Amino acid sequence: MLGHLHVAGPLRRADLTGLMGLNRSTIAALVAELAALGAVREVRPEGTQAGAGRPSLVVQPCADRVQVLAADVGVGRVSVALVGLGGVVVARRRRRVDAPSPEAVVRLLSGAVRSLLADPAAGRHVLGFGVSVPGVIRQEDGNVRFAPNLGWEDVPLGELLAERVPHLRLRVGNDADLGALAEHRRGAARGVDDVVFVAGEEGVGCGLILGGRPMLGAGGYAGELGHMTIRPDGRRCRCGARGCWETEIGAEAVRRALGRSEVLTADALGEVLRRADPDDLRSLAVVGEALGVGLANVVNLLNPTLVILGAMLAQLYPAVEEPVREALRRAVLRAPGEQVRLAVPELGADAVLLGAAELAWQDLLADPAGVLTASAGAAPPGTSAAPEAG
Repeated sequence: MLGHLHVAGPLRRADLTGLMGLNRSTIAALVAELAALGAVREVRPEGTQAGAGRPSLVVQPCADRVQVLAADVGVGRVSVALVGLGGVVVARRRRRVDAPSPEAVVRLLSGAVRSLLADPAAGRHVLGFGVSVPGVIRQEDGNVRFAPNLGWEDVPLGELLAERVPHLRLRVGNDADLGALAEHRRGAARGVDDVVFVAGEEGVGCGLILGGRPMLGAGGYAGELGHMTIRPDGRRCRCGARGCWETEIGAEAVRRALGRSEVLTADALGEVLRRADPDDLRSLAVVGEALGVGLANVVNLLNPTLVILGAMLAQLYPAVEEPVREALRRAVLRAPGEQVRLAVPELGADAVLLGAAELAWQDLLADPAGVLTASAGAAPPGTSAAPEAG
């Protein structure tokens, strides 16, 4: 029941009865138990008047009481948010980081956590902390095996963060995997079983959902399609190889095509493209062609129904749609090519951040009573259990 409310938002008791295939008395008992735990509340439907029959009450997830923390670590910035049950961002902090050493990032994250736990929007239950990193992550302990665009290799991020925020259940995941998770759960890929989420900024990674389930691989390292070779004699990639897809479509390739030298975030690229003249847009065709060639390889290999272009690629795609589609048409096999469509994230720039939150919600959704009962007996946010200052 809590899973339905978390994904769909407020639902009438009658809706829950139909979704879960249970009788009304069982639904009423489950709602009462979740309400007693502080996870949901019941309200009358809008537009109904007191005494006007017995309308089915609406059950709402308590985003103001039950929350998690989520972080999106990127090249040059970190974003941290309090996210309420139901996927509602209730407060956030954003910090720049010029030299993203592990120590600097951990310090910024723990400081942002402390600030958010002291925020008036912080609820009674802050249950976990999900962290997204653009790199290869070992699932069991949050070790960042390789994040070339951060300059990290075998960084024990999970361990370092656990020392600074010991009272929070901590999970670390790959940015593209988490973007795919969020879009599949509450964005453009709802109801779609075969999805590829391409996260493109300085580097490029892909989150894969096949047959309705995340495809993470034996060690959680699947989806590093930004490092497939599409130009063997191409530029040297930060991973050490030549001609990786990300060298042709990442932020550096976009800067080269536009003749610019400054750092281009997704927001900055959007502003540049809004002001660009026709010559600038034509110069990006080479990036669009490389994007289309790589997408053809992805479609031929995985046969997805939907490919979502996230982060910087979401800003870039409208400007290069024609060369992308032409290159894709030339290189893709007809059968899988007929089935795929391209889209940008419905969740916008928050896709990865909300995916990190979904990572943190896993324990609660698996055992609401156990997690909320344990939380009720713990120190509330902002007390002595809070992390040390950053």
